[in-house]
Amino acid sequence: MIPSTKDNLLIIVPAMNERGAIGTIVTGLRDTVPQADILVIDDGSHDNTAQLARDAGAMVAQMPFNVGIGAATSAGYLYACRLGYDLVVRVDGDGQHDLSCIENVLAPIISGEADMVVGSRFLEGGTGGTASVFRNAGVRYFSFLISRLTGNYLTDTTSGFRGTNKVAARILAQHQPSDYPEVESLLLLHRAGLRVCEVPVTIHARMSGRSSIDWFQSFYYAVKVSLAVLMEWLRPASMCERR
Repeated sequence: MIPSTKDNLLIIVPAMNERGAIGTIVTGLRDTVPQADILVIDDGSHDNTAQLARDAGAMVAQMPFNVGIGAATSAGYLYACRLGYDLVVRVDGDGQHDLSCIENVLAPIISGEADMVVGSRFLEGGTGGTASVFRNAGVRYFSFLISRLTGNYLTDTTSGFRGTNKVAARILAQHQPSDYPEVESLLLLHRAGLRVCEVPVTIHARMSGRSSIDWFQSFYYAVKVSLAVLMEWLRPASMCERR
């Protein structure tokens, strides 16, 4: 069950140039989780994403320029920590995440079974939209890599549909990489001694626009994130202690 106290739950929505989806997402969140606060992080949009989010009833934090998805979500986690939220859920600003799955994402955290929960389209009961061959290959590769490094089998390590408690939110606010944070953050939390699990979720097609990830971006992403994961793994354990 989603907590009934409004101040317990913050939904963060990183968005850049999502005018075609952001209003619908905020309205959907207000209907699905009316007890939650909603914070849209406008990551240097060139359109009126920020105004449409405000008009729909969300709080908006506007980055002065495009800072990257990791830095944008870190700003959301920092806001949650400073205002004392107990639970944080991240959904993306393109409308792919099924908002009815938020309760499932929060359940293991509320029951004390996990510090972070990742919504997976690949677990039994989960469904996902179509993705490119390159992206599917990347998902499988990072699932193998993170599962081997952590000993925790995870199927959808690039998913942005996530829930955290206040401990995980504090670590992500301070130490999450500025771009492509999804994979590395799983190793970061593991090394800090936190528990991560997955639940099945539904992923839809984008409401508008299209992904900027082509074959070159997929290759660049794989190389950069692999190096970042390796560097995180090689860091002294003393630097990974829970803060």
